[in-house]
Amino acid sequence: MLKSLDSFKQHLIIFTRYPEPGKTKTRLIPALGEFGAANLQKQMTEHTLLQVKELQNITGISCEVRFAGGSLQLMQNWLGLALIYNSQGEGDLGERMRRSLFDAFQSGMEQVIIIGTDCPEVNSQLLGSAFEQLHTCDLVLGPAVDGGYYLIGLRQLIPELFANIDWGTPQVLQQTVDIAQKLDLSHTYLPFLSDVDYPEDLHIWEQTVKSKVGKLRNQ
Repeated sequence: MLKSLDSFKQHLIIFTRYPEPGKTKTRLIPALGEFGAANLQKQMTEHTLLQVKELQNITGISCEVRFAGGSLQLMQNWLGLALIYNSQGEGDLGERMRRSLFDAFQSGMEQVIIIGTDCPEVNSQLLGSAFEQLHTCDLVLGPAVDGGYYLIGLRQLIPELFANIDWGTPQVLQQTVDIAQKLDLSHTYLPFLSDVDYPEDLHIWEQTVKSKVGKLRNQ
């Protein structure tokens, strides 16, 4: 008997960093200063969580925040007690993502997506689409303009996707796809979007803020 779409155990993992000045969004410090860069990290994380809450209003997905820096207490003081928090732990980005996926699938989840908070164009509709595509594909990727990816979704843990990747380089997406093809995984792509990593990317965030203000005025 086929399982209905609503009965899949869907889980979203948000990777973020506690917004401590001087230790977050460091490539934006020349333009914004240490406190400005940390404040941007704070605002983008909160924006991402709002999009996730919008999706949760219409679906049954669960969510957790995997954080670096700070502490559980600091994260709860910042984002509240209603969220599930876990430390990202040690290792490179691949090891930390693999660990978070292992935990989610071990707990019984059947579709798991990881996102960061650097891509403000990720909204509830796009996240919903990503989960829908996991019904028919082994792997969903949100390609970033810089050659990485802003989202990865899986139906089971595939450790090979997170090993021997040159994290932080323009080769990340292609290396991941090459591995997927070798493993004969069905995969699909979401729209290309841009991260906010450098001063020249700040206009993307500014457009997002303008759009939010416009929506509020029209309500």
